[in-house]
Amino acid sequence: MRKVVVIGIGMHPFGKFLDKSLPDLARVAVWNAIEDASISPRDIEVAYVGNSLAGLVTGQEGVRGQVVLRDAGLGGIPIINVENACASGTTAFRGAWLEVASGAYDVALALGVEKLCLPRTADSIKILAADSEIRLRDLGFQFTAYYAMKLRGHMEKYGWTKVQFAKVVEKNSYNGSLNPYAQHRTPLTVEQVLNSRLVAEPLHLYMCSSIGDGAAAAILCTEEKARRFASKPSIEVAACVLRSSMFRHPSDTTTPTTVTLAANYAYEQAGLGPQDVNLAEVHDAMAPAELYHYEELGFCEKGGGAQMIEEGRTKITGDIPVNPSGGLAAKGHPIAATGLAQVAEIVWQLRGEAGKRQVENPKVGLVQTSGGLVEDDTATAGIVILKR
Repeated sequence: MRKVVVIGIGMHPFGKFLDKSLPDLARVAVWNAIEDASISPRDIEVAYVGNSLAGLVTGQEGVRGQVVLRDAGLGGIPIINVENACASGTTAFRGAWLEVASGAYDVALALGVEKLCLPRTADSIKILAADSEIRLRDLGFQFTAYYAMKLRGHMEKYGWTKVQFAKVVEKNSYNGSLNPYAQHRTPLTVEQVLNSRLVAEPLHLYMCSSIGDGAAAAILCTEEKARRFASKPSIEVAACVLRSSMFRHPSDTTTPTTVTLAANYAYEQAGLGPQDVNLAEVHDAMAPAELYHYEELGFCEKGGGAQMIEEGRTKITGDIPVNPSGGLAAKGHPIAATGLAQVAEIVWQLRGEAGKRQVENPKVGLVQTSGGLVEDDTATAGIVILKR
């Protein structure tokens, strides 16, 4: 396998854009990435386009990638459509990485784009439930309830508190206030979080990620091509891993989660360990979930996530900053765009281009994106490790 680097990234800000289409969102992210990479669109040889729910939201099926990239001025190349719940963007990134790593192509584009905002929010929420098993959706399943049940289990087992959950939001809302691409840019206090409307005990409104529209893109290429193209430092893809949920008995508490299995394989692929990671972007669809992602990724022992937030270790100024972008609760969660937005944040950080939210001298960054639900485990988990 050849060494692969990221030479360009781009984003359309996350938010509510009722007047914009999927192509409108994608075009901005793609061209920002092209300009960031200092290449011509003619240099792109293959593209992977991640989208999870456009078929239900806009009615566009089958050729979503071809439609949005044609509007951006790209065509005549292999365009592969990717649908993999919240990990759609990360899965598109993996496809582009494999094309270059395998030697099939030298320059690849990965795009994640999603339009979720509808005039009636209830319609968007119903559509989101489709990223779980249909039998669960038909029973009235919602992801908020799933996260609430999982977090209550940790409260009972490890003594976690709602105040600690609110401290995650306080940290991430501050980070998001420094991010021009974030949907919500108001820093919140613990008191404001706990005084917001209760959604599903122990989750309050400000702990939950927002429905949003947005897009993010990355351009990957060989190390040799990067020396020819790039005017900015290239960021190496040290590992790129995808795993899906496993069969397990409901009483099984010893088998690692899908996220842990993916992370362990990624560390092995990169020749690194969790102690080598300087910052991470994790999938906090409900902000307190960040706490158990710490343990899944090996940053702490089981149950130790609350102590990490209490000690301030995951702040921008901490020893392992997590979600310097603001995370999903602050940044918003346009499903398929999320994974590539996480990649973009890590690239900015490793280049030293993150402005007021810049982490001090990072060398290795990790992206963790989870997607969907099958039985009681995430349906898919993607891990990307980037280094400079």
